Amino acid sequence: MCALWGTVKLLFIGDIVGQPGRKIVRELLPELRRRLGVSAVVANGENAAGGAGITPETAAELFAAGVDVLTSGDHLWDRKEVIELLTNEPRFIRPANYPPGTPGQGSRVFNLDGVPSFGVLNLQGRVFMPELDDPFRLAQAEVARLREATPIIVVDIHAEATSEKIALARLLDGQVSAVIGTHTHVQTADEQILPGGTAFLCDAGFTGPHDSVLGRAIEPVLKRFLTCAPQRFEVAKGRPLLQGALIDIDELTGKARAIQRVSEPGLT
Repeated sequence: MCALWGTVKLLFIGDIVGQPGRKIVRELLPELRRRLGVSAVVANGENAAGGAGITPETAAELFAAGVDVLTSGDHLWDRKEVIELLTNEPRFIRPANYPPGTPGQGSRVFNLDGVPSFGVLNLQGRVFMPELDDPFRLAQAEVARLREATPIIVVDIHAEATSEKIALARLLDGQVSAVIGTHTHVQTADEQILPGGTAFLCDAGFTGPHDSVLGRAIEPVLKRFLTCAPQRFEVAKGRPLLQGALIDIDELTGKARAIQRVSEPGLT
């Protein structure tokens, strides 16, 4: 049940990277749900399988750990097994601004036991990213559709450019509960409630090994920069953190009451 009557506490977990990211979610999420009074958990899982892509097996591991909804991004197609998720898993969301006819779903309303219904919309930016349909115009149409079912809507904008994330949040201010950025793997310090009642964080950071370069082993990345020669970027192992944001949402209006960054160290 919700920790406070009239309140939905939604935990958004930043990009989960490889086995270390999945491990820290397994270790910490049950206790975080209890301690923070979390109603629902949305996590970006596009890097959950070996640091690039996601599979039915890695998704199942995260769902079993307590994640309710998984979003994705530009690494969506890195594993061919993702087709099974796109076709058969209603808790898995891909960017909605793929062209019509692309397998999967870009938004959905979820109904969990003891929690008011809530919508999740996944979008991908276009600045310094693979070209997709316009996320701004599509977001307005998708949000209008979701609001017919619930005022509680969380948007994962998977994008490189901070300006694009901020602009989307300003566009949707007052229409959604939260706009949370993913993709850069660097947690920003700009959490805020916009004038219309929408919570915003430019980037949730990443969940996985932080003694790294964005989750990858340091030496191969340095060799790539120093020599320009191809390198195999293995997932790092040291200093795991679970990063994201906790959003306190009024269940009647869908407006955010508070947002706080989360950065929890692993148990081992």
